[in-house]
Amino acid sequence: MKKKMLLPKTFKEFVKTYPEIWHAHERLAQACAEAGPLDRKSRELVKIGISVGAGLETATRRHTLMALENGATEDEIFHVVLMAMTTCGHPAAAAGWQWAREAMGGTRKKAGSSAKKRR
Repeated sequence: MKKKMLLPKTFKEFVKTYPEIWHAHERLAQACAEAGPLDRKSRELVKIGISVGAGLETATRRHTLMALENGATEDEIFHVVLMAMTTCGHPAAAAGWQWAREAMGGTRKKAGSSAKKRR
C-alpha cells in the first residue's frame, strides 16, 4: 500500500507564482543527484538526515516516503533518524522519529526489532 503525501498549500502557491524559480530548483536538484555515486535510495536517506537535523517536518515526511518508494526499509529510515541523536540532540531525533513514523502510517511493529537480530 503506497501512502501519498499531499504537498502543502503554501508550497503549491509558491510554485504557481514562481514557476521559473521552481524549474531552476528542479534542474539544480537533478544536477546534484547526478554529480556523485549515490543511488536514489541512499540520496533519500541522506535527505531524511538533513531534514531531521534542520527541523524540517514536511521534508522529513516527504523524503521518508520517497525513500520507501526507492527501496529503503523502515529499519533503515529509523536508523538514519537515530543517527541525528548525537549530532543534533534528542529533541531533533525524537521529532524526526515521530515525523517518519507518521509518514509511514504511524505503525511500527517493534522499534529496532531487526537491528537486535543482527547483533
